Amino acid sequence: MASGEVLGDGVTFRPVLTALVAALLAGLACRAAAQPTPPDAHDSDFTIHDFKFRSGEALPVLRLHYLTLGEPIRDAAGAVTNAVLVLHGTGGSGRQFLAPQFAGELFGPGQLLDTRKYFIILPDDIGHGKSSKPSDGLRAHFPRYDYADMVEAEHALVTEGLGIARLRLIMGTSMGCMHAFMWGETWPAAADALMPLACLPVPIAGRNRLWRAMVVHAIRSDPAWGGGDYAREPRAGLETAADIIAIAGSAPLQMQKSLPAARDADPYLEAYLGRVLPTLDANDLIYAIEASKDYDPSPGLEEISAPVMWVNSADDFINPPELGIAEREAPRLPQGRFVLLPISLATHGHGTHTWAEAWKGYLAELLSRSAP
Repeated sequence: MASGEVLGDGVTFRPVLTALVAALLAGLACRAAAQPTPPDAHDSDFTIHDFKFRSGEALPVLRLHYLTLGEPIRDAAGAVTNAVLVLHGTGGSGRQFLAPQFAGELFGPGQLLDTRKYFIILPDDIGHGKSSKPSDGLRAHFPRYDYADMVEAEHALVTEGLGIARLRLIMGTSMGCMHAFMWGETWPAAADALMPLACLPVPIAGRNRLWRAMVVHAIRSDPAWGGGDYAREPRAGLETAADIIAIAGSAPLQMQKSLPAARDADPYLEAYLGRVLPTLDANDLIYAIEASKDYDPSPGLEEISAPVMWVNSADDFINPPELGIAEREAPRLPQGRFVLLPISLATHGHGTHTWAEAWKGYLAELLSRSAP
């Protein structure tokens, strides 16, 4: 299957040349693996006082944790010119981008986002990582947040916390991909370029909505759930949720390669659950899944004035290409280009968004096309 490329004025197709990557399954489960912090990565927190959520609720103190790599460079007027914001997916954190398949391909000397040249910002969104979340203590009494709240907090971190008026680039994976579209239309002058990876700019519906509902239903149906005030994690519900997430984030070709015989499946599943379940909190997971409920940037796509390089992969269970949505919506982006990566050993299903080897050539093109 060829890769589909949609520019603002139409659709063309051509093959994509990518190196073959010999790796095991890399879906949503890869976020559970702990990654070392590079020596130049700095942990920080930004505090927002009396944060108002769209639900009408508020938090007296909202904490946003973030990592930075590199140092800001300023022009003669004192404005930062080299900031890159990278936004993670549902259940992830900024730390996931320190994984070798991402950082090792982009952040090193001479690479596209060399941290000697760029100031990289890796936030943990509301409800994720080390930022404020239900499991901090409020449990199911934590304010209900949605993507608009998350994007508003990201913007406050960048503009108020770090004093950056314009970003060189916004990249986002999965949920972060959706946030990138929201940034582009809410603040058209906020970035020189956008690179959304693995999402669609339309409301979540169909199978995508269904598997999310299944995850939430599995947890809430567990007797140990207790309305969210559980004494111990509802393990049965979380196991089912983790199983669903494994399939949603998987790639058939990679999974067939990793599990070539029937006897391989059971030990893989046991190891997977052993690795993932200790990282999950039921309230945190439900909140994160339900935050997507009213996502819909589609009415404002024409307002996104920055150059956009939007990349999906053909083996993405969550954003299946046969729906034709990307080809329909991409021409509405004034400076947008859509690329559909064909299935290969370089793609990893939905998780392709974190395997930079598969798409970094398109990042190079975007950086060149959007150079100030």
